[in-house]
Amino acid sequence: MSQPEMSRPGTETLLRKLHERPHQPIGKWLRAPAHVHYKAFRMSDPPTQRPASRSEFQSLLGHFKVPVETTELRENFGYGIKESEHGDRLIIIWQAHTEYYNYQLWHVPSQANGTVTFGPLGFPDYRFPVEPLGSMVCRLDILLTTGMLPPRSELRGLIPGPVLYGSRIFNEQTCVATSFPPDDQGRERYWVSVGPSQGDPSRLKDIVDAIVRIETYYHLLLMQKPLFSAAIDQVYKFEQVHLRQREIITSHIGHANSETLQRWLNTLTQDLLKTNRMAGKLHFELSASLPYDKIVHTTLTSIAEHPMDSYRPISDYVLGGITGVAEGYQQLLRRIDTLRGGFEGIIAIIRTRIDLILESQNLALLQSVDKTTKSQVILQHTVEGLSIIVIAYYLSGLAGYVFKGFAELGWLKNVNLASAIFVPIAIGLAFAITAFSKKYLHKKLAGGQAAMNADKQEE
Repeated sequence: MSQPEMSRPGTETLLRKLHERPHQPIGKWLRAPAHVHYKAFRMSDPPTQRPASRSEFQSLLGHFKVPVETTELRENFGYGIKESEHGDRLIIIWQAHTEYYNYQLWHVPSQANGTVTFGPLGFPDYRFPVEPLGSMVCRLDILLTTGMLPPRSELRGLIPGPVLYGSRIFNEQTCVATSFPPDDQGRERYWVSVGPSQGDPSRLKDIVDAIVRIETYYHLLLMQKPLFSAAIDQVYKFEQVHLRQREIITSHIGHANSETLQRWLNTLTQDLLKTNRMAGKLHFELSASLPYDKIVHTTLTSIAEHPMDSYRPISDYVLGGITGVAEGYQQLLRRIDTLRGGFEGIIAIIRTRIDLILESQNLALLQSVDKTTKSQVILQHTVEGLSIIVIAYYLSGLAGYVFKGFAELGWLKNVNLASAIFVPIAIGLAFAITAFSKKYLHKKLAGGQAAMNADKQEE
């Protein structure tokens, strides 16, 4: 079997996943009017809390006794539908994202009781039983109704806030009104009118998804503003310190000694470590700001917003809050990277200066060793010459005793003459003894070194 045929099942599975739309089956359960609560929570440890949120959703389904046949559960998405005996419908939708997870809780009232109001969900005995993971991102209270929007005066009493925002989205019939400030329960209120004809019920899910997507990523962008503001001040202080350090080091590095250079190096290294810690934290928190900003802009474009009479467009508020925020975050990250590069550059210069000082010291030491070696060679030759004289002297002395003995025996007539003649011979013998000893020692040392090398190779 060829390799492409072996990998085909995995490829087909991947292609199926790419084209799956697990949200679509929910559409057949939807209708207007409906009441939707939305909750989004930012995870502090996504790899651990994402599976935990899935278990949390499963416990939620168990609490509401949602039937298995109306339940769908995937790795990062799931929903469950329960109907009461009076025809009311509760739809629980869970989805886990990279940084956050959310719930959409839909109450679709029965045809007999088709009214919905802001506040708690009207599904019988409804109560959200779990304490979600992570920190709150946003909470929304969305009403989906048929017909036209209520009069502006009536909406002012239902939606808190000084200014009402409203737009037509997706088509001329769908109208949305909100004010953005949260109510007493911490929920932002949206009134959505889908017009006299609902058309495709799955369109209701698209409308809610667009609203919650804008709100979630809007809040995720602005949630980092306190961290951003604190980091701006901290970066400014680091930049001022770095500028002063650079001026001092630049003006004194030419005549600074090794102790001063080492002190500068220690200080700059500590500052670099602090900058790296701050950069790591900010990159983790702010690096996703550009994609989030793009998601908000893309979603606003996709809803095809059109203005409504006597209402300010919803995009005015949203874009007014996030314009320049993501770019400001990225500018801060670039400033930190520049600051970090400045510290690394100064540290590299100081290290180079220290290396030059060490090389100068090593060169002076080598020159001193060279002079000492030359002196030792001269001294060695001098000692060798003196050794030859001493050996010749002792040989001549010993020969004198021998010659005197020969004279006593009558074998030699003139002792002094024989001693005088033997002196050059003694010098030659002394030279030969010294040369032989030197050659023997060199040969022995070379043999010992060769044996050590052979042992090392065997090991």
